[in-house]
Amino acid sequence: MISIIVPFYNETESVESLYLRVCPVMDSLGEPWEMVCVNDGSQDTTLEKLITLHRKDSRIQVIDLSRNFGKEAALTAGLDHAMGDAIIPLDADLQDPPEVIPRMVAKWREGYEVVNAVRAVRGGEPFLKRFTSFGFYRVINKISPVAIPSDTGDFRLISKPVLEALKQLPERRRFMKGLFAWVGFRTATVAYNRDPRFSGKTKWNYWKLWNFAMEGITSFSHIPLQWASYLGFFVSLLAFLYAIVLIFRTMIYGNPVKGYPSLMVTLLFLGGVQLMALGVIGEYMGRTYEESKQRPIYLIRKKWGFSGSLRLPR
Repeated sequence: MISIIVPFYNETESVESLYLRVCPVMDSLGEPWEMVCVNDGSQDTTLEKLITLHRKDSRIQVIDLSRNFGKEAALTAGLDHAMGDAIIPLDADLQDPPEVIPRMVAKWREGYEVVNAVRAVRGGEPFLKRFTSFGFYRVINKISPVAIPSDTGDFRLISKPVLEALKQLPERRRFMKGLFAWVGFRTATVAYNRDPRFSGKTKWNYWKLWNFAMEGITSFSHIPLQWASYLGFFVSLLAFLYAIVLIFRTMIYGNPVKGYPSLMVTLLFLGGVQLMALGVIGEYMGRTYEESKQRPIYLIRKKWGFSGSLRLPR
């Protein structure tokens, strides 16, 4: 069986089109399949349309979360409930074309356990978003011990052993792109052209993307903490050298009363450095605090189409 995982958040205009695109592609593979649809607290008619599809086609299974937990949590809920031997996360906005799936399945049948779909062309995305995405992947791969594939989103194929490995990872604040890379396994890639969004507007503004980038960096690297330490050492060294200069100037020229502007600049600079270092430490402390509470990643209000024993929310 092949499982497709699709998180939905206010995607009512895409539900029917996604189903019509996925069905012929999956039927052509000649394998049984299911599509696990996770409604992540949508405020429109997304849930109603998903339930209608389930009643029309029992291969469509629906999970309704109790509120909006975010895409990473919704994706985790889908992964926890997937029963397939191969699992494929897919965005509901049809930017990642389902027609690429047969190529991914072919690689899986060759023996690969992970098949990443790499974006060769990012259609419909503004230059700034492409540029910042390019920079993010290059930065995180420089500072992280885990190589995270560039230009690769959640659209990929993972085998059952990879899924079981992912289920063993306990963290609550999840950066799924990093977790997919962290577990390893034999990996292949397929390139594809990413389409413009089918309908509606993206839920990701630049502020959310910035926070997402910070989440990824703090999840998979402690380098920012080292940078804060190095910066503090560097500033202390400059202050020590400047103190030596002041001593010699006082010994030679005396001690005239002046230097208010330079004093204020120095104080403000040191204050800024301290606040920045505290902010970096706070990011890691906040993650530790969130993990210590051991709250579930998600809560389910209701499910349609599932039978038998299923994993409880983590």
